[in-house]
Amino acid sequence: MADSTNTLPGRASNPFVVWAIAAAIPLMLLAPAIWNRYPLLQSDTGGYLARWYEGYLVPSRSTVFGLYLHYGEHSAFWLNLAIQALATMWILQLTLRVFGLARPWRLFSLCLVLTLTTALPWLASMLLTDIFAGLSVLALFLLVLFDERISTGERVALFVFIAFAAATHSATMAILLGLCLVGWIARPFLRGRINAAPLVQGMLSIAAGAIMLLAANFALSGHLAWTPGGFSIAFARMLEDGIVTRYLNDHCPTQQFKLCPYRNELPETADDFLWSRESVFNQLGRFKGMSDEMGYIAAHALIEYPLWQAKDALINSSEQMLKVASGENTDHPSLMHTYGIFREFVQHQLNLVDAARQQKGHLTFGPLNLIHVPVALFSTALVFALLIGAIIRRRMDDLTLLLATVCLAMLGNAVICGVISGPHDRYGSRLVWITTLALMIAAMKRREGAIDRSRAA
Repeated sequence: MADSTNTLPGRASNPFVVWAIAAAIPLMLLAPAIWNRYPLLQSDTGGYLARWYEGYLVPSRSTVFGLYLHYGEHSAFWLNLAIQALATMWILQLTLRVFGLARPWRLFSLCLVLTLTTALPWLASMLLTDIFAGLSVLALFLLVLFDERISTGERVALFVFIAFAAATHSATMAILLGLCLVGWIARPFLRGRINAAPLVQGMLSIAAGAIMLLAANFALSGHLAWTPGGFSIAFARMLEDGIVTRYLNDHCPTQQFKLCPYRNELPETADDFLWSRESVFNQLGRFKGMSDEMGYIAAHALIEYPLWQAKDALINSSEQMLKVASGENTDHPSLMHTYGIFREFVQHQLNLVDAARQQKGHLTFGPLNLIHVPVALFSTALVFALLIGAIIRRRMDDLTLLLATVCLAMLGNAVICGVISGPHDRYGSRLVWITTLALMIAAMKRREGAIDRSRAA
């Protein structure tokens, strides 16, 4: 691999400029929260925060992320946002450095464009796991493919970061694991571009995340168990696709399910079934009363209707690739559960929450998505086109590996989230910003190459 020691950040730069940029970038990334006067909340924020107080496991709510939020309470969660912004700046700077592009103004320009055109600053400003999805993909890319260009301390930091990110969300862990598995498959064909030792480090970091999650679950609940919810969430997706109703109609004459009396009254969407106050799901005991039945139906429906499931999986995965709008479930009405958690457990911050612009109804993502959505879709299409072109030309350089990693992460995210949970804008927007990042790095590398060629001539 090419040596990049001659492009260390800040070399031959005015120290004042370097420090000014280092201070400006986190403020830029946290501009939405600063404008809001409080960290941004989402409908799921309360579910994570409550893990410390309630002491039991809830489907799809990581106790690791719940502990992370709890330890930031004393700072009104600004400590959490500071960690997220600094981690973002660090990983972006490290990515530029391994590509030989590390200059203070380049990093500033990169962050400015991402701030103005993508969901990145909104993810960094929000108390939610989503910021760690894209950052962990980049961290794994750096750890596995550029271990010779980073220091031992940086490798350790990346290892810990990946482990934590994997523990915050099962979908993030699945995407990272999938990337490692593809790395093992592709390794024999890439002529030494992927070494075994860094791949093992990547796998171990994900395993460490799994251990971290199990340990946190045991510490808070007393049960050594994985975070529940996989089959329940898949059940809700099958309900939305009509599969559950078909299964109940086929089996209720001979089997007694709790849902049989309600099979003609089930909600049309998964969100209405799981989260609506009037849903039959609430009447039947929610997850505690329905998990076993939902798991049974989901598993057996998967076996009984394989072609239907395959067709819906393809449709949902394709739709998920296009669902990239920012701000899902961040408007004031959708925050009622989170607000209830704050009212019950974090009462001393209610005045700050109430004073935030988000809770006053001043936050809307409609105008922002006029920029975010076209940029995201254009970036995704162009990244895939660049990768296909590189494969056709049999060019396997550093940039191609980045493009491949980004494309595989996007595809894996679409399949995992689309098939299990159903398509949602949130699942796309939390990751799609890395396609814009990849395009900017490609543009920088092309400009560098043009300058080098002109100097050589």
